Amino acid sequence: MKHPPSVKYAWSFLSELIRKHEAIHTEPLDELYEALAEVLTAEEPTQCHRSYLLPSGDSITLCESTAIISHGTTGLVTWNAALYLAEWAMENPAGFAHRTVLELGSGAGLTGLAICKMCRPRAYVFSDCHSHVLEQLQGNVLLNGLSLEPNVAALAQHPEHDTADAESPRVMVARVDWDVVTVPQLAAFQPDIVIAADVLYCPETVLSLVGVLQKLSACQKDQRVPDAYVAFTIRNPETCQLFTTELGRAGIPWEEVPRHDQKLFPYEEHSEMAILKLML
Repeated sequence: MKHPPSVKYAWSFLSELIRKHEAIHTEPLDELYEALAEVLTAEEPTQCHRSYLLPSGDSITLCESTAIISHGTTGLVTWNAALYLAEWAMENPAGFAHRTVLELGSGAGLTGLAICKMCRPRAYVFSDCHSHVLEQLQGNVLLNGLSLEPNVAALAQHPEHDTADAESPRVMVARVDWDVVTVPQLAAFQPDIVIAADVLYCPETVLSLVGVLQKLSACQKDQRVPDAYVAFTIRNPETCQLFTTELGRAGIPWEEVPRHDQKLFPYEEHSEMAILKLML
């Protein structure tokens, strides 16, 4: 009731519950039929909540758009590669522990929230460039019990000065436009790891992503080079081919991360996904 799912989900859930009662010849409660009748006449809102269960027993609740594209962006819903990358991160928590993570194109925030709750990073930067996405992202971070740092200076505060609970990472939501962000702006985040999920959906975004990866590579001269991981659904092989070609042209070596089979989250459909590790 507090975080209502979509009307479509509520209808599916109540229908299945009634079917299960009928299958064992148990008369469902009148309240179930009443709830279903309410759902059948309800209008689908523009936003709904989705909750994702974690292996720890904890959960992540996200406010998401009920439309795949809204406000001219696809960043208001959770996509398969975000689920896939979150599962992989939870299988490899040591790679994120006590480190600063910069996520490019965070969308609804599923991957980052899973890493914050399960992998003990020191700091986490959610980033995107669309105003509606950033607004929803901030709300989702707060909805899941994390507090937001106001700026990069607060984010970079040294652990020895921390008064907050060490279990909870420092978190920031930042506007990062890949085409206009500067090398000094990226360097200020001091990332140890850079990640992105489901951002390879057209040639223009591929070129922009490679551009921002080059900037990240350039700002590491005095710092240790971060690991970068890009997860994507293989929808269009040409787009994936363009990404690896452009990485080669930019002089960024890459390798494919071995597949993982852990299925913690529900996927929308059967689709092939991959994660590339980039050496910036």
